[in-house]
Amino acid sequence: METHEQTVVADVMTTPLETIKPDTDLVDAAKAMRAKEIGALLVTTAPPSIVTSTDVLDAVARERDTSRLDVADVMTESVETVPPGLSLNETAAMMETFRIDHLPVVKDDYVGMVSSTDVTAHLSGERSL
Repeated sequence: METHEQTVVADVMTTPLETIKPDTDLVDAAKAMRAKEIGALLVTTAPPSIVTSTDVLDAVARERDTSRLDVADVMTESVETVPPGLSLNETAAMMETFRIDHLPVVKDDYVGMVSSTDVTAHLSGERSL
């Protein structure tokens, strides 16, 4: 059994990477995340951005009319990324430092998404063995 020091992003990331266009209705983005049971979508902008379930929830909490919003209205631009070979410990530290829950995974191109839930589940599972 490999230890979490040896476990890398590629071992726990979600693939394939789900993407969405910035001009997509926010409600449609929320439906896509719900249907795929994921918490974030990579937005096809240059540089790439991300829209998360938290972004949708924030829009609702601010009483914005989500039926009139596009992904571009709430997305986070120019997101941090990680390579697939980065250790989970380093990934967890990065997420904590930047206070983020999702990181697109890049190896020449975007290949997946890693979430804080993925990292926590893996690290806590190893500790309980």
